[in-house]
Amino acid sequence: MDSATLHKDIDSFFDSAPPLKDSAKITDKLNQFIQFDSPSSEGKGRRVVCVTSGGTTVPLEQRCVRYIDNFSSGNRGAASTEYFIRAGYKVIFLYRRGTCQPYCRSLPEDPLLECFELADASDFRVRESHSEAVKGAIRNHHAAVAGGLLLKLPFTTIFEYLQMLRIIASSMRSLECRAMFYLAAAVSDFYVPWKSMAEHKIQSASGPLDMRLIQVPKMLSVLRTEWTPMAFCISFKLETDSKILLEKANMALKKYKMHSVVANELLTRKEEVTVVTENGNISVCRDKTRPGSDVEDPLIELLVNRHSTYIKDAST
Repeated sequence: MDSATLHKDIDSFFDSAPPLKDSAKITDKLNQFIQFDSPSSEGKGRRVVCVTSGGTTVPLEQRCVRYIDNFSSGNRGAASTEYFIRAGYKVIFLYRRGTCQPYCRSLPEDPLLECFELADASDFRVRESHSEAVKGAIRNHHAAVAGGLLLKLPFTTIFEYLQMLRIIASSMRSLECRAMFYLAAAVSDFYVPWKSMAEHKIQSASGPLDMRLIQVPKMLSVLRTEWTPMAFCISFKLETDSKILLEKANMALKKYKMHSVVANELLTRKEEVTVVTENGNISVCRDKTRPGSDVEDPLIELLVNRHSTYIKDAST
């Protein structure tokens, strides 16, 4: 696809999308969050990474009852956010509502009900078995937010996600090479244009459903070359077939001009990933000698080091 056609498709997508709610408030939050560590005249300041997490939905009705979903628990994005903050980054966490949250991974799936017990008929307390996990989650989350290191922005639909990503990119543009995008969200490949979508719930009595889906414009290259051309950009490639994984990751690296593509196979994604770069592939594995270790720990360490080199090279 040539550049003119791509830009036409992107404009068509945004023009037909339902307006993003509270876009002005989101922009203000972003500007305040980023401005707190805006670059000084010497070009110094904290690094900022946008971590995208979870899967986008494709509504089938404007007053949505049914939708097409993308598989993603959000665990990769949540874990990575914790390690980025530990490395000194400010994190804009763009996440799917209801998916895994930073500092909550050690809690039960239903923490409100499972982490507490009745002390008496009118009071409750944290269960002793969950006390340290709950206190640790609250302590770490509060420290990150209060310290200005974590800004959480939720999305549900593909329309919300891409509109918010564009706003974030615009806000981060001034950071130049200190900006990073860590695009771990599972983004829908196809969508139903808003204007051609049924307004109300589609009735099953109408018989078999025949619906045409349009391909979502590939905005990674525009993010990389136009929205934030100086940012360090990491994308992800997930496949179920290991035979085509690295080939597809290499194609994405070249096509979208990413600095790295993290290739992960569905069944082994929590144990190992391969970071694909123009200079070769780097295998990253979870430290199996440490109980409770994450593959995101060495992955973020590697990417932080590569980002450091990128910043150093940009300043020379």
